[in-house]
Amino acid sequence: MYKILNKQNLNQYITLLEVYAPFIAKKAKPGQFIIFRVDEKGERVPLTIADFDREKGSITIIFQVVGRSTELLANLDVGDYILDFVGPLGIPTHLDGVKKVAVVGGGVGCAIAYPQAKALFNSGASVDVIAGFRNKDIVILEEEFNAVSSRLFICTDDGSYKEKGLVTDVLKRLIDEGNDYDLVIAIGPIPMMKYVSLTTKPYGIKTIVSLNPIMIDGTGMCGGCRVKVDQETKFACVDGPDFDGHVVDFDELMMRNSTYKKQEMLDKKHNCRLVGGIQNA
Repeated sequence: MYKILNKQNLNQYITLLEVYAPFIAKKAKPGQFIIFRVDEKGERVPLTIADFDREKGSITIIFQVVGRSTELLANLDVGDYILDFVGPLGIPTHLDGVKKVAVVGGGVGCAIAYPQAKALFNSGASVDVIAGFRNKDIVILEEEFNAVSSRLFICTDDGSYKEKGLVTDVLKRLIDEGNDYDLVIAIGPIPMMKYVSLTTKPYGIKTIVSLNPIMIDGTGMCGGCRVKVDQETKFACVDGPDFDGHVVDFDELMMRNSTYKKQEMLDKKHNCRLVGGIQNA
């Protein structure tokens, strides 16, 4: 059982939980993830580690409610317990030798990009962070990114905060201005990662994306998280979650991730009469 130490609602849709998990905190590195299960009847859901505190023994996760399990998780409070919290899983992001990087985050993906920006900035790299959101109301982690970046560029689709436009607009402008990035890290919605990769490819800038496909066991046994990378089948849980964005088949990934969309929509409308709510039953 894993106790919740801290909870913050970062906006209407996104929740931060700090969970006491000392063995995971001891080994966690940027880019890795955990798999949680709220209770014994719950599904296994992967979430990328947003931060960790080795001395405190805690792991921070930041997530958006998109289905039943994340809704149940968001309903927990400080002092409550999560049944399963397994990790760290996946290969850490390769950050050695990076001198100048652009870290691009989209929406809740910014939470996943934060540990990479923090690690690179603390290692002495020049870190430009580009964070994109639909509007001002859902901007998150601005203060945190300011503390771990050389420059922070925030853009919104509707122009309600900072720069109006897409993260790809800002990234292309910075590249054209002569910023010679030796690495771009893009984390967010699949279409955003696809178009960031298409933006950097003509310039030959190495681009890493963090993939979050449908996943079940997190150990490479079930094959549910398979993705096509450079025409080869890879498993995001053990071969990733980071991959070369220039050779990822994003269109296939989008199709696979929508496999259970209809069932998820039906499930949202279902209330179990036995328990009078959304609890697993």
